[in-house]
Amino acid sequence: MAAHPIDYLLIGNNFGTPEMRDIWSEQNRLASQVAVEVALAEAEGALGIIPAFAAEEITAHANARALDIESIQQQASQMKHSLMPTIAALQAQCGAAGEYIHYGVTTQDIVDTATVLQLKQSFEVVVRDTRQVARILASLARRHQYTPMVGRTHGMQALPTTFGFKVAVWLDEFLRHLTRLSEIQDRVLVGNINGAVGTYAAFGPQGPAVEGDVLARLGLGTPLIGWQSARDRFSEYASVAALISGTLGKIGNELYNLMRTEIDEVQEPFSTGKIGSTTMPHKRNPAALEGLASLTAPLLKSVALIHESMKVEHERDAMSWRAEWLALPEINIYLSAQLQNAIGILQGLQVNTEQMRRNLDHQHGLIMSEKVMFEIGHRIGKQTAHRVVYDCAMTAFEQKRPFQQVLQAHPALRDVIDRDTLESWLDPLKHVGEAPRKVDEVLNHAATLGIQEEPSDA
Repeated sequence: MAAHPIDYLLIGNNFGTPEMRDIWSEQNRLASQVAVEVALAEAEGALGIIPAFAAEEITAHANARALDIESIQQQASQMKHSLMPTIAALQAQCGAAGEYIHYGVTTQDIVDTATVLQLKQSFEVVVRDTRQVARILASLARRHQYTPMVGRTHGMQALPTTFGFKVAVWLDEFLRHLTRLSEIQDRVLVGNINGAVGTYAAFGPQGPAVEGDVLARLGLGTPLIGWQSARDRFSEYASVAALISGTLGKIGNELYNLMRTEIDEVQEPFSTGKIGSTTMPHKRNPAALEGLASLTAPLLKSVALIHESMKVEHERDAMSWRAEWLALPEINIYLSAQLQNAIGILQGLQVNTEQMRRNLDHQHGLIMSEKVMFEIGHRIGKQTAHRVVYDCAMTAFEQKRPFQQVLQAHPALRDVIDRDTLESWLDPLKHVGEAPRKVDEVLNHAATLGIQEEPSDA
């Protein structure tokens, strides 16, 4: 029976995807450990460390699918060891050749390398989905490159911008995330086969060759020196996962706010039959956006736990090690849910361009105070213009009068500006700066990284 929301049938997909849960399942963990044991036997047989017949038998008969996990668990309760019952079960599968299983290695060699195999599978999923989010963002930025909207600072209206510019900022973050993933791949996906304290003592002089052969068979990198007491690889991966999750959480929170009834600039995808409330039938809640934003916090807590596991006693201990068993699956499972959720939200996002335009006029011209100040500043000086425009802006705000009306009535401005000129200055569509051009620059950069915009009907 499931005891963690990740594995609940009813709500599990809010916290992870079936694909990523399968990667971090107990069955796949066991299969990965068996794969390492088999590769070890093959390498040792090829190098003459164990008899060739033993390597062949182990390869032919070691079968993770045929292992009885419940039986292994019962032995683990008696042995008080996480791997020894699995070794015993493999020995039973392989007959006389089973004497040569796990030859020369320690438990952590197998468990760590198997974990990296799982991480390699996760890495491929994360890269795939991160690229997909980037493609959707590129398409969205292009589509709304010139769509004007309110830019907000400190939660308040500030200056006009474009929705495409906002999205391009998110895209630029994702391009850096993809670069980070590419840069850490060879450092992170590295196995470890070097014995009890990392010195290859049980292998003799062939130890490094054994390690290199095993890891080559598994498609993993070979370390310069053993890393049983150096856990920075997992921490580095976790740090990048945290950055990706942080961006996703920010996007979710931003769209959540833009979806507020009083702002109404976007809507998350809605499907027939979707329920917002058990008591208020009218509600269309931002459930998907809340789900997207909510997973960043637990993921960051798991990342902190991974960082704590960098503290290792002497050459090895299980206190810090076990923290990784908890945190790595959670990090990857939570991130998989966020990425898939973001893909669905962004592909079906409804952008209310008309409401964006109406919100630009919400304060009756005050959003253009910067433009007016700089234009007047050319005539009466910037600092003087700031004081004058500030006085007009505060009057317009407090008296709820149109900004243009107050400006025209100010004695310092009557002979400085005419109505038509002032009206042109107060047009928010003319004050988005270089936003559209910067969108082009980000999209061009994305193209150099192989991120192509999705078709317009996506």
